[in-house]
Amino acid sequence: MYRLPEPIRQAIEAGRAPSPPQVLLRLLQMVDDDCTTIAELARLVEQDPGLCTRVLTAANSPAIRRGGQLRSIESCLVALGTRLVRSIATCLSVQSLFDERSANRVVDLAGFWTHSLLAAELSRSLAAATGYARPDEAYLAGLLHDVGELILLSAIGEPYLQMLAMAGDEKALAELESGRFGAHHGEIGTWLADQWHLDSSFADGILFHHLPGEQIITAGQLAQVVWIAHELACADTVPEELIEIAGEIFGNPLSQRLGAIRDQAAQRMCVIADAIGMTPDERPDGGSAAGLPRVLARVDRPVPEAGVRLATIIGDKALLQPLQENLFAIDSDTELLLALRESARILFELNHVAFLRLEPGDGRLTGKGIPGQPPLFGQLSLVPEVQRSVAVAAIVSDRVCSSFEDASANSLLDVQFARALNSSGLLCIPMSGRSRTTGVIVAGLSAGQHARLHRRWPCLANFGRIAGISLESWQEARSVGAQAEESASARFTRRSRRIAHEAGNPLTIIKGYLKILDGKLPPETGARQELAILSEEIERVASILRRLSELPDLSADAHAVDICELVRELLLLYRAALFDGRGIALETVMPAEAIRINCDRDSLKQILVNLWKNASEALSSGHRLRLTITDDILHQGQRFAELRLEDNGPGMSEETISALHRPGSARIGGPRGMGLSIVGSLAQRLGVPVSCRSKPGVGTMMSFLLPTATFAETRDSTEIAPR
Repeated sequence: MYRLPEPIRQAIEAGRAPSPPQVLLRLLQMVDDDCTTIAELARLVEQDPGLCTRVLTAANSPAIRRGGQLRSIESCLVALGTRLVRSIATCLSVQSLFDERSANRVVDLAGFWTHSLLAAELSRSLAAATGYARPDEAYLAGLLHDVGELILLSAIGEPYLQMLAMAGDEKALAELESGRFGAHHGEIGTWLADQWHLDSSFADGILFHHLPGEQIITAGQLAQVVWIAHELACADTVPEELIEIAGEIFGNPLSQRLGAIRDQAAQRMCVIADAIGMTPDERPDGGSAAGLPRVLARVDRPVPEAGVRLATIIGDKALLQPLQENLFAIDSDTELLLALRESARILFELNHVAFLRLEPGDGRLTGKGIPGQPPLFGQLSLVPEVQRSVAVAAIVSDRVCSSFEDASANSLLDVQFARALNSSGLLCIPMSGRSRTTGVIVAGLSAGQHARLHRRWPCLANFGRIAGISLESWQEARSVGAQAEESASARFTRRSRRIAHEAGNPLTIIKGYLKILDGKLPPETGARQELAILSEEIERVASILRRLSELPDLSADAHAVDICELVRELLLLYRAALFDGRGIALETVMPAEAIRINCDRDSLKQILVNLWKNASEALSSGHRLRLTITDDILHQGQRFAELRLEDNGPGMSEETISALHRPGSARIGGPRGMGLSIVGSLAQRLGVPVSCRSKPGVGTMMSFLLPTATFAETRDSTEIAPR
């Protein structure tokens, strides 16, 4: 992790890289267009260093990133989602209109942006030409190699403007930066890349781009690519010295093509600049200062205090109105808190933010279940009436509180909060809804930030109110939805009971007639067994009707079942109708002795009947179905019996098979889909592993591993379950 001097680190944490309004306007249009793809959004974001830094920062935050680093803009946009991208673009766009720090200065960034675009295009071309595995990563490194200049311009302000006016070129600027701040803009960009948790090679490409040529020869490939790209972007022609260095790094064939590569990259850069309405900057004499932000003028216009206050009020309203619209469109509390965290970062430069929610039941403050914040907040459960803390003071007084002002409310807990948020102090903003307070925003705050934000306390309070109303509205919507679902469930249950009662009457009559018929049959007739099975099936249907849509409760009904006997009983009832009468040859292979399994009997029946009905409908006369039961199968250290069905029919599509493993995805009326969906649901409830293999025109194999009633000790020789 690259370390910066503490004063400059605190300053640049409050800085931001500005974006050209042309890019932000186009981004807002694209995000609101349903036809826009993520790839198209990524191509636009990649044209702006400022927007890239914001997207990388947000996507690589702990709240959003899952797993490995996100080092491409496209993967970052996928992680963020269009709603959060829209919030970022909206906040940045409106903020650029009401940035008080640029009110009295005119800075031309066209040269900076076009230089960065040219370096990015060159980096991608050189990476592709030299076989670098990730050309898009090289593009991003080239685009952001000078982003530290924008951060310093935003964070330092007037002293950095004077430095820009004094510098003749980037090398001179880097020397001035190091002398004044203890770090140059390449080191600032490296620190940012480390905050995004990107590869060190990516950060090195930014860090090394001002080194002498004799040193860059010993660097890694990405750093060499960015260095060559930067040198080419700064020159009108290709110097012989650069050709020699490139030849030593990449070989002579490529070094002789540098001029052509530069011309092609410049053409692409001009096309991009023209597409977003940005005119490439004309180079000064000699081209030495190409790519630097240029101070065109300074305008000192004293503004009356009333005018400042009015501008602040108007600016705050303009900032918060689009934010409120975006938050109301969000449909989960997690996504809403992510949007609030990123909005606080953009609007108020609060880079370390956590949330404590006020539980409506017991009135405690807690951060449990909120992703992306230090573990300390998830461990808390505070009682506002007795706990001393700046966060509690904000809740009780319903006003913005700061540890720099409310010293009497400070406690050791506030010290812990500040340490967890990597700051020297705290800013706490109550989230006040229409009818109740929903929680508090806890942000890390430095003394410098406190001085800058103090006159924006009313805007911070409004931000908290918007957050509270949005969170309250979402919670109310969730509550209404839960009540509606509960009401619908109750109506369905009442209707189910009525249907079960009405259907139970004829089933009882049928069972009575079967009993009468059984009494009339001679004792020696073989039809008694069929009648017993039929009576059992009627009872099973009655049981299903009583439960209707509910799957069996295994804890109550589970008992040992002889799977072979169960299959024989069902075949007596269904074989003739489903297979023999349709010309489908049915072959069974089962041991004579019992195989007892721990599964619910009715559920097994339903699985078998659904599978057989599916097979009967899919197979034609002349097809064959083979049913095999094998015991003593070892799977993951336990003994199972395998029930296998194999046919030589037309096979099944991948979509149909998926119903076994994603029961809810089956389409009603889809071929074999609903039957397999029921089988999959029951198998999941029983904990029965299922595998399926099917090939069009060849046939289908399905295997079910049924847990045996007694698990034997695992033997030394491992038997592999057939697939």
